[in-house]
This record gives sequence, C-alpha cells and structure tokens, in this order.
Amino acid sequence: MHTFENSSNTSLELELTYLAAHIPSEIDGVKPVAMEDTYFPEDKAVHAHLRVRAKDDRYEITKKVSVVEGDASAHLESTIPLDKDEYLSLIAASARKIRKDRFKTTIDGHEAEVDVFRGLLSGLVLIDFEFSSYEDKASFEPPASCLVDVTQEGFIAGGVLSGRTYEDIEPELTRLGYQKIE
Repeated sequence: MHTFENSSNTSLELELTYLAAHIPSEIDGVKPVAMEDTYFPEDKAVHAHLRVRAKDDRYEITKKVSVVEGDASAHLESTIPLDKDEYLSLIAASARKIRKDRFKTTIDGHEAEVDVFRGLLSGLVLIDFEFSSYEDKASFEPPASCLVDVTQEGFIAGGVLSGRTYEDIEPELTRLGYQKIE
C-alpha cells in the first residue's frame, strides 16, 4: 500500500463476492462493525464510484475504480480519512445510502467479510474474499456457505445497490437462486 503526503492511500484490491447460501456459522461470536455508506453522485442511473463511509466512529471517503474495465474483481481504491464534521457535511449531499453489519472472519482457511444488510436491503447477505495475488484469486474454491459468484454482476456493486430496496433487486436475486435470509 502506497501512502501519499496528504494522508490518503491507494491500494490494489483483489476480491470475489458471493451471495450467501446461508449465514456462515463462522460469524457466531464475532462482533460486527456497523457501516453506513453514502454514494455519489446521487443519480441512481449512474454507477457511483465515490463513497463516504462511517465504520463505528471512524469516517473516510473512498474512490474505487476497476483496474480493467468490465472486471469487477480488481480495483484501485483510494481512501482519505475524514473527521466527523467533514463526514456529516458530505453525507448531507446524497440520499444513496447502504446500511450493513460487517463480520470479519475466516471461512475454510480464507479471510472473509460477511455483510448482513440492514434497512432497505434487509435480507441480502454477501460474502467477500480478498486475495494477495491474482494466482490466489484464480485458484480459490468457494466454501459451502457461498451460493453463487456475483463479482461480475453489475446490480450487486455498492455503487449500484445504494438507494435501492431488496424488492428492487429481487428479480435478479431470484434469477441467481437466492432466497432472502432473515
């Protein structure tokens, strides 16, 4: 990870995202991090790449862009920490929000982030796996808690999900065999 003089940092993120078949038992006893993401621009017709995030009492702004157009598994992510006043000023400019609880755990020997969505997207559960190399990502075998790989499904990206409801995306989820998880 390269750190710039302005305290922002840019990193390469290699990840695969799955719809959960069920809530993985590995999150039992794990304290989640409550997150609220606000995306920009506010126009829902645009895939937003700029996000302001509150993680418990920490705040940041992140721009996330694909390394190769059309491949959502590799991103360059630039993040700048914010103070609370900056955060509050920015989130007032957009209603495109996502609320979720993130559980960091290990599933079948792989570090995972289990996102249990709240609010408008309640019933959606995603599992992300991050990798240190393209080779590790290519050789990954998903665990049984994963239903289907949705990394390349445009509707599941945070910048597209933001401001939508579970009912808005339910036809896509049904197409993939997903059942709402309570």
